[in-house]
Amino acid sequence: MKTIGLLGGMSFESTLNCLRDIHAGVRARLGGSHSPRILMESVDFADLDSCLAADDWDGVADLLCPAAARIASAGADFLLLCSNTVHNVYDAVAAAAGIPVVHIADAAARGVAAAGLSRVGLLGTRPTMEMDFYVGWLSRRHGIEVLVPGEADRAMVHRVIFDELCQGRITAASRREYERVVGDLAGRGAEGVILGCTEIAMLLPPAESALPLFDTAALHAAMAVDMALDGDG
Repeated sequence: MKTIGLLGGMSFESTLNCLRDIHAGVRARLGGSHSPRILMESVDFADLDSCLAADDWDGVADLLCPAAARIASAGADFLLLCSNTVHNVYDAVAAAAGIPVVHIADAAARGVAAAGLSRVGLLGTRPTMEMDFYVGWLSRRHGIEVLVPGEADRAMVHRVIFDELCQGRITAASRREYERVVGDLAGRGAEGVILGCTEIAMLLPPAESALPLFDTAALHAAMAVDMALDGDG
């Protein structure tokens, strides 16, 4: 079994879900009392939040790269960034770590492909929905057409993530708004929706949706289990 490196704390709710899913996945595969080998460093989310609010991506890299290097030097075989948004500095983190870093959009694409879909909506933070590092990765590397909400809905989705979900708050009003946005994306032709923020599944459980919803945290964890046990994704 390979050792999984986790760079978490972005937010801690999603990191806990990732840990749970990896543990459950290893137990399901191996049975008995088996559990994964994990090395984790958790950052102070307030530091990351300040960088994101200032659009300071160099600051994000400065925060994450040393942590990634420490996880690698401690003996991890590969690394997961437990957040979609910070994959905007994926290249810098991968270079600093010097070990494979599993891109969360690859995990999302694997889920979309397994469902036989090619045109999906995307919910996430503003950077994830609006910048090329995520949408471009899905389109160029995997041939997936990505639809995002309109400007006002992108602002609402982003606000709920930071003001509510990252604080562990789940409200019925926000769930209704997210469900409306999912319906709008479906009306525009989306065959499913990528939950491109690791907290969104707390608000929109995929099992409760008629439209396929792809929980990136769970898909990322499943890919990590495969890599740890099989050596590939």
